[in-house]
Amino acid sequence: MPDSLPGLIDSHCHLQHSAFDQDRQAVIDRAQQAGIVRILVPGWELASSEAALELNERFLQLISPAVGVHPHHAAEADEVAWAQIEALAADPRTRAVGEIGLDFFRNLSPPDVQRDAFVRQLDLARRVGKPVLVHDRDAHEAVTDALVAWVGDATRGAVDGGTASGASRLAGVLHCFSGNAEMAARLTARGFLVSFALPVSFRSAVGPRVAATELPESAILIETDAPWLGPGADRRNEPTTTLRVAAELARLRGTSAEAIASAANANLRRLLQGDAIGA
Repeated sequence: MPDSLPGLIDSHCHLQHSAFDQDRQAVIDRAQQAGIVRILVPGWELASSEAALELNERFLQLISPAVGVHPHHAAEADEVAWAQIEALAADPRTRAVGEIGLDFFRNLSPPDVQRDAFVRQLDLARRVGKPVLVHDRDAHEAVTDALVAWVGDATRGAVDGGTASGASRLAGVLHCFSGNAEMAARLTARGFLVSFALPVSFRSAVGPRVAATELPESAILIETDAPWLGPGADRRNEPTTTLRVAAELARLRGTSAEAIASAANANLRRLLQGDAIGA
């Protein structure tokens, strides 16, 4: 595994989480020493969404914020909170709507409430013209159906054979992808990128590993989902883990970690349309 990869990105990192309160600057320093030039920081409810924007103000050249309500927190959001989320989504500093989606594994919010929150935020993303960052756990069919219905006949930057067709922005990202190659192909054809985290290195992750070998280079992102999904049960994750993810994707695809880092950088730049990455 390389010690650094110039131009590396982390397309999904909750750097505003309290797990980083004691050493956030040191985590950022390590990330930059590893070559990371852009970190996309999603919210999971109102307070964390506001915190993502605050981090962007402090680290303008490194952090891109996203705002949204995670399915775990869907039942907690009242109309006041939804109004504030909508205002944050319209803020020009906000680069995406997320983390949103469905989680039928833990069901910390009732499934029907999750579905309503997901559709509500997909509609919000359409209104503000920003891509979505989608959480999917044990909800592959429901997530796919919702995203296909949302995209509909709208013109999107469909990923096809290494290029993005059309001039409009990409629809969004399948964060920490856990589906299969068929799901990945169906949604990349509709303008979604597929983001891989450290679990792609697990042999048990059959679907994601096959998808990682079959997708075009133009469809791939890398992420950590830090502080979660760390390299050990008792270890906090942080952005430098993207080095391991890039190395594993390179091994699966028969290419170099440098090529993976370069492709992910270009793909995130297309997704964010306007954020200068590594400038």
